[in-house]
Amino acid sequence: MSLASRIRHALAAPPSEPLLEGDLPEVRPDDSIAAAVLIAITDRADPGMILTVRREHLRTHAGQIAFPGGRIDQGEDPAAAALREAREEIDLDPAQVDIVGALKAYRTVTGYLVTPVVGVIPPDLPLQPHEYEVADWFEVPLAYLLDPANHERRSALFAGRERYYYEIDWNGRRIWGATAAMTINLARRLKWS
Repeated sequence: MSLASRIRHALAAPPSEPLLEGDLPEVRPDDSIAAAVLIAITDRADPGMILTVRREHLRTHAGQIAFPGGRIDQGEDPAAAALREAREEIDLDPAQVDIVGALKAYRTVTGYLVTPVVGVIPPDLPLQPHEYEVADWFEVPLAYLLDPANHERRSALFAGRERYYYEIDWNGRRIWGATAAMTINLARRLKWS
């Protein structure tokens, strides 16, 4: 069975554990800005996941690790938005992406309702970071990201309240917040032997 077929099959099954819903559960979805990200998984013997490092000068999430993505424009569905943003941010040709499904939308602390769109891409594509938005991109082994032993729950004060979030450390790179939560939701969906 191909990687794309395995992921499609896994996404069709119920999650192994409850999915994380958002950073601020008290924010209603209709108060949020619709956005989408692309969870790009490389089709290789040991699949990987593509992540980006946002530039330090950006207004929000400066310097953080993220999936390629952004706001959904009028008339777009989440898949179209995720593909457009991946093209803009890392020059990923949409024709190279086999969309296999989507995860439940996730609410961020910054007011976005983000739909993670899952796609399989060929390995070793010549991706190029957008000079204004993306400082770098890298690939993390999917098995590492899906392993619950690597998912650390942490807390911090935000707006006068203690908030909980997840963090995944990979080779000194801090994957945390919404990106880690969406990765954990993917891990709870991709249970295969």
